[in-house]
Amino acid sequence: MDAMTRRERPVLVYDGDCGFCTASVRFLERRVPVDAEVVAFQFADLAALGTTWERAEHEVLWVDRAGRVSGGAEAIGRLLTAAGGIWRVPGVAMRTPPVSWLAHAVYRLVANNRQRMPGGTAACMLPAAQRPGARS
Repeated sequence: MDAMTRRERPVLVYDGDCGFCTASVRFLERRVPVDAEVVAFQFADLAALGTTWERAEHEVLWVDRAGRVSGGAEAIGRLLTAAGGIWRVPGVAMRTPPVSWLAHAVYRLVANNRQRMPGGTAACMLPAAQRPGARS
């Protein structure tokens, strides 16, 4: 399937080796009513999703039904927008300047320090290929 093939459900791609990332995704799954496939990038067919290993280890990704890939704070904004209801408000705000600029800065701050966040480990700092138990 190429990146622009219409899919049944959007896909949220996250770093499954990062404890903080995994806990954050589990929180979203419990609290935000969005019908999406959730997959760790280590187990995803990234080429079929229209993205790369390098991008997936850098930021959370949202692949919409049309195959468009968004990353970081924009991905979270698109997820919230797709959830609808009250979640749509912060989702749209996160993708609209000047809020989007702040959301991006906060996302990068958290992502760059995820090893220090609750559930994070020293392995979160390493590139995915260098983490203990990484696939070759």
